[in-house]
Amino acid sequence: MDESTAHLASAIGVRARQERQVRGWTLEQLAELASVSRRTLVNIEQGSANPSIGTLLRLSDTLGVELAALVEQPDAAVALKVTPAGEGAALWRGRRGGSGVLLSTTKAPNVVELWEWTMEVGERHESEAHAIGTRELAQVHAGEVTFTTGSERATLGPGDAITFVGDAPHSYANSGRTPATFTLTVFEPGVGSNTGGAPLTTNDRT
Repeated sequence: MDESTAHLASAIGVRARQERQVRGWTLEQLAELASVSRRTLVNIEQGSANPSIGTLLRLSDTLGVELAALVEQPDAAVALKVTPAGEGAALWRGRRGGSGVLLSTTKAPNVVELWEWTMEVGERHESEAHAIGTRELAQVHAGEVTFTTGSERATLGPGDAITFVGDAPHSYANSGRTPATFTLTVFEPGVGSNTGGAPLTTNDRT
């Protein structure tokens, strides 16, 4: 784990533990509600794990907070919040050097996230269905990216944009011969609506 990843893992661990303790939940309770193993949760809170986007989404939705609440320090309410260049949270790392960086987000319960993705040739990100009603929008800036949701797929080039459902299994893949970059916006309604209910189904594989 490199220094930046270790720093992020530590920050996630601190926030996850704080949010859990504020609610008076044990590790076992949060693990069951979020469908995350107790051992994984222990490793996350200790800062020794590099959790996937899917695991973080499970935790954020169960805790009733936006994803950014787990990767940033809490701040006072402000009208403007700036994320300086290079300071977004890299929550996905491709095997060949690509990254998925969370740049900005709104507060729960109806969350909008802004991401910057870079994918090297041959890299692919797969995700199972997110919460019902989730929608994603993307615009490719360089290279060639294939977006798949359910049984449908589309390949986009520079300047092309797409809208698709995020509550069905979906993926993004660099299907070209050069590195690809794209901006992604995710709308996830009702974050936290499962706080007292059954485990979530969100999952992620990298």
